[in-house]
Order: sequence, then structure tokens, then C-alpha cells
Amino acid sequence: MGFIGTVINQFLKLWFRIPRPWVKDPAFTIVESARAEATGYSFPSGHTQSSVGVFGSIGRITTHKWLRFLCIAACILVPFSRMYLGVHTPADVLVSVAVALLLIFGLYPIIDKAYDNRKSMRLVFIAMTGLALLYFLFVHFFTFPADVDPHNLASGFKNAYKILACIIAMWLAFEVDTSCTHFDTNAVWWAQILKLVVGLLPVLAIKSGLKEPLNMLIGNTYIADGIRYFLLTAFAGCIWPMTFKWWGKLGR
Repeated sequence: MGFIGTVINQFLKLWFRIPRPWVKDPAFTIVESARAEATGYSFPSGHTQSSVGVFGSIGRITTHKWLRFLCIAACILVPFSRMYLGVHTPADVLVSVAVALLLIFGLYPIIDKAYDNRKSMRLVFIAMTGLALLYFLFVHFFTFPADVDPHNLASGFKNAYKILACIIAMWLAFEVDTSCTHFDTNAVWWAQILKLVVGLLPVLAIKSGLKEPLNMLIGNTYIADGIRYFLLTAFAGCIWPMTFKWWGKLGR
């Protein structure tokens, strides 16, 4: 669900190409400390969509009232903070909230129903791969106007490769798990922490350590980024879960 939301958000940013509020109106007031991190097009708000999507999903499925209250509070406070900082307009935020809610209440039931059925989940992955491919083709073949921001367009290209690579690796991880791994996430609390910390080390090594070597070897940063994120996601979804059975035995 988060994956589909990311593709939608990236597409809308490049389709509408709406600059940040202070770019459109130099007199617009902004919290200066927030300016440096507020890069890219303004519409719609990626932070808002991600936060409402994550916290809204948790709030929807949890049975704990206190947790649901905290999630609802986060869904309100994060969008408000984006407007308070001056990095987004109400339109940026409201559309992002609408997209997130549509995914939570429209798409989530479909994915939840398909989750325990291998054939249904395969159809979900086919749909998500197709969506990623459409975005990939969009950034490559759409004729953008001359006034398009080159940095934002470059970011769109880079994200297209990353998104497509990640969903292919996620599909591979699903097939590996359902056919042979069948990994179990149960373990004592301290083993869970160790499993997370130790597993992050190779993930960070792939993410950061392979960046320059792949760029030098391939010569195309977009393709290199795609390969790097495929390896990262494949390791996290295919290789590392093979150790979970061992982690689960600790402390028993």
C-alpha cells in the first residue's frame, strides 16, 4: 500500500510540477530552518501522505484505543506541521491526506483479503510491477515542458529505477518465502533487537558501500541505483529471513 502511494505521489509531483510556496510568492513566510530540507516540487506533500498512510493504517487495524488515539493525533499533527513550517500549502496537504485515506479504506481491504492466498498476492505483485513500469515509462517518454526543474526531473528518473527495482525484489522475496523459506518472525525480545541491529549492518553496507563502485562500474547512476536497491531489498527479503529460524531458537 505504501509502495502504491509512493508511485502516485511521485507521478503527481512531476505531472503538476507545482513549486514550493516561497518560490511562487517570495513574500511567503517560512520557518528558515525547514527550507534546506524542503526540496522538490510542493504538490502533493510526501511527508503528509506517508505519515497518514502509516499511522492511519496502524490506527485502522489496532484494537488498542490508546494506540488508535495516538495514530489519529499523528495523522493530524504531521500535516499541520508541514503547513506551519511553510513548506506546503493547504492544497498540498489535503490532497495527500485524501490519497492516503483512499489507500487505507479502499486498497487495504483488497490486499488484506489477498494476503493469505498465493495466487491472489501474485496478482497484486503483477499490478504493482505494472504500476511501477508505467511510472518508469512516464518519466522516460513524456515530453516535459522546457521550464521543468532539472533537479526534480532527475530525482523522478532516479526514483523510477529504484521503485521498479524494489518491487521486483519484493516479488522475488514473496516467491522465495512462500515456496521454501516460510520464515517465522517469533523470537524473544532481546533476540528480536539483535536480529534487527545485525541485519541492518549488511543493508547499510549495500546501500552506502556499493554506491560508488556500482557507479564506476556501470557509468549510469540511475541503473546503478536500481541495481543497488534491488540487491538491498533482495537481501532484506530473501537472504536475511533465512536466519530467522536460528534467531528464534535463542533464549528458549
